[in-house]
Amino acid sequence: MLMLNPELVFRHDIRKEDIASIHEILTLTGFFHHEEIEIGVELALDRLEYGTESGYSFLFADIAGHIAGYTCFGEIPCTFGSFDLYWIAVHPRHQRKGIGESLLKETEKIASAVGCRRIYIETSARDLYIPTQAFYKRCGYKKEAFLKDYYMPGDGKIIYVKALRRKPK
Repeated sequence: MLMLNPELVFRHDIRKEDIASIHEILTLTGFFHHEEIEIGVELALDRLEYGTESGYSFLFADIAGHIAGYTCFGEIPCTFGSFDLYWIAVHPRHQRKGIGESLLKETEKIASAVGCRRIYIETSARDLYIPTQAFYKRCGYKKEAFLKDYYMPGDGKIIYVKALRRKPK
């Protein structure tokens, strides 16, 4: 259920000081390995250095001037309107308050406005990710594929997809 937080402010610009917050959020969630955290930070650094040419867009949810959560997304090269949601993460102190769902819905609106037809999300099949999988399903994403032993033996990859409705002009 989406609970609107009147203190929640979205912003699209990435700032140098966001790098430390991204690292902190990804670390504190307890879901990501060191290498994954470094990749999350690397995408933000790419956006800072190369801007839109990086291919990565960011959306931050701020509360009282602090990042409560963020998404990183972008068009998949060599596709027509297919986007990846690379990251969605909410700081543990702000979880279960509807921020993740708010971020996802706003990300979908932004992506749709620039031509996104379908958003793809990849996630682990490990038990740790069962709540994450339920979140995606609750937000209207359908399980499109399962790749057995993708990440490592016993850890498959699940690919979710959602077709976005284009607004008539």
